[in-house]
Amino acid sequence: MKGVMNMAHFAKIEDGVVRQVIVVNNADCGNLEFPDSEPIGNAFINSIGLPGVWKQTSYNNNFRGTYAGTGFKFDPDLGEHGEFVPPAAPEVAEPPAE
Repeated sequence: MKGVMNMAHFAKIEDGVVRQVIVVNNADCGNLEFPDSEPIGNAFINSIGLPGVWKQTSYNNNFRGTYAGTGFKFDPDLGEHGEFVPPAAPEVAEPPAE
């Protein structure tokens, strides 16, 4: 499609936790498919002054289990390329009996 810009999403991982999610143009990832696009995208992100470890995430949940969000954990041992794990839902206290 003319005029459509495809985008890739990357999550910054610190201590196994997603701290930030950003979007970059697919061209900055070599116009490659995941997982080949990830190291190129990571290098690009670092080159624009955003250091750190960036893992590609799929907005459409095509890989890594689910789309990463701030506070999600990244488990490198899950799946073929690691997976993002949402935070556990807080426990809801039962109301006191009357």
